Amino acid sequence: MYTPAHFHETDAAAIEALIEAYPLAALVAQTPEGLVANHLPLLRERDALVGHIALANDLHRLLDEGAEVLAIFRGEDRYISPNWYPTKAETHKAVPTWNYQVVHVHGRISFQHDRKTKLAVVGRLTKRHEEAVNGTAGWRMADAPKDYLDMMLENIVAFRIEIARVLAKSKLNQNRADADFNAVAEQMAGRGKAGLAARMKELGKSR
Repeated sequence: MYTPAHFHETDAAAIEALIEAYPLAALVAQTPEGLVANHLPLLRERDALVGHIALANDLHRLLDEGAEVLAIFRGEDRYISPNWYPTKAETHKAVPTWNYQVVHVHGRISFQHDRKTKLAVVGRLTKRHEEAVNGTAGWRMADAPKDYLDMMLENIVAFRIEIARVLAKSKLNQNRADADFNAVAEQMAGRGKAGLAARMKELGKSR
């Protein structure tokens, strides 16, 4: 990923927050059939990402154990109009751009077919997202009939990605004058892009 120094995101907390807020990743792998991308909810566990795919998904057949993969987590994004820059009226030196936040996680994948691991991965993913959506009233795996749950588990494959490298980018007008940067931050807040606005606010404290 092309990442100029001024757009390189190095704040570990900001990176973790983006992965937490936007867990549906594009998982990209090079296979004998060419590049393959799957869109999967992933969960960060210390130095690894975990998730699962359908048994019918050939990914676990196409990749060798320990194959290199790339998980892409994408946060909010927004087209940026030059009309939003106060300096445009003075110099007219402005062109459209696009603001966004993204995290690339490189690692090596391994697949697990045993019931215990699959149950644990599904359980952790379910707990994380049900609590976020429904709180203490969230759906639990125990709510489903055991034979039905067993059938569903038989039709998935769990996986674990050992993280080798993380590269993050926050392209948020850091290369613009303070007046332009602050004006765009206000536009993001006013246009419902709370994530971009919040990160710009944090970045603005150190400008």
